[in-house]
Amino acid sequence: MFSFLKKKVQPVPPSGVRVEAIVSTTNTRPTAEVIAPEPTAERRRWFDKLRNGLRKTGSGIAQVFTGAQIDDALYEELESALLMADAGVQATEYLLAELRRRVKDSNASAPAAVKGLLTDVIADLLTPLEGSLQVGADVPTVLMVVGVNGAGKTTTIGKLTRHLGLADQKVLLAAADTFRAAAREQLAVWAGRNKVEIISQEGGDPASVSFDAVVAGKARGCDVVIADTAGRLSTQAHLMEELKKIRRVIAKAQPGAPHEVLLVVDGNTGQNALMQVQAFDEVLGLTGLIVTKLDGTAKGGVLAAIALWSRARARPVPVYFIGVGEQLEDLQNFSAREFALALLS
Repeated sequence: MFSFLKKKVQPVPPSGVRVEAIVSTTNTRPTAEVIAPEPTAERRRWFDKLRNGLRKTGSGIAQVFTGAQIDDALYEELESALLMADAGVQATEYLLAELRRRVKDSNASAPAAVKGLLTDVIADLLTPLEGSLQVGADVPTVLMVVGVNGAGKTTTIGKLTRHLGLADQKVLLAAADTFRAAAREQLAVWAGRNKVEIISQEGGDPASVSFDAVVAGKARGCDVVIADTAGRLSTQAHLMEELKKIRRVIAKAQPGAPHEVLLVVDGNTGQNALMQVQAFDEVLGLTGLIVTKLDGTAKGGVLAAIALWSRARARPVPVYFIGVGEQLEDLQNFSAREFALALLS
């Protein structure tokens, strides 16, 4: 537990992510917390990109509220729209039941008012997923990043490294994805762009690379070590076992590590994204999520399914970031209300 001496808010970096540097009495190194930014002009532009990415889903739901009556037919159409948005059966049932309750309590009769209540219901369901990625309590803070091939894991690591660099954090990357062809080279490109060091071995064992990176991070005075682990299909048990081995080996290199186990999921994969979250959490014990590619054909409703599942855990799995494109500024902090507004606007 830290007792804080002082708190310094740094200027907003070009990415639009605001960073707080906190100095503790037990550790003279700064603790960086990546938190939701103020609604700057750049953030508003990013919101427009998110809204455009979710436009197909949003228009499908919005059409339900073009009528003049609030009746069973409207709720039936809304049920179909939410299922088409990949919310899943359980989350859809939850949202409809909660919406009916609020409509009754507020005596809402106009479709626009009911739509506003639905926005509130979705935002309230998603709010427990909000969270800030914190580094600095442990030095180095070790992030283990996992995900299936094609989710955008390595690209996300590159963007996250840049955000941390803007917060004056010294980052070391571990190229532990020795399974996918050219993964090491791709991470090396990001390391070059961000001017950070990288630990890699041609054909090396992923656990060995991760171990060496943590040891090197401690020796070189790094604030953060990010391990890019091999993309794995959550249905292949022997491959998931390798990830468990990587986690065990990281803990040997630094007791208590990894401090974050982050799953990168592709927002286009619908209910399969929920299955990935459940599978990886069972094996590794996830501490956070990053949802990517919400600028494509993503329907967005799967976040409601993830939120409902997460409520059953002792501690919700936060969504630290969501991505809407390839640029650095396209990886932003997750805001439940902002997402709900984008989904239904």
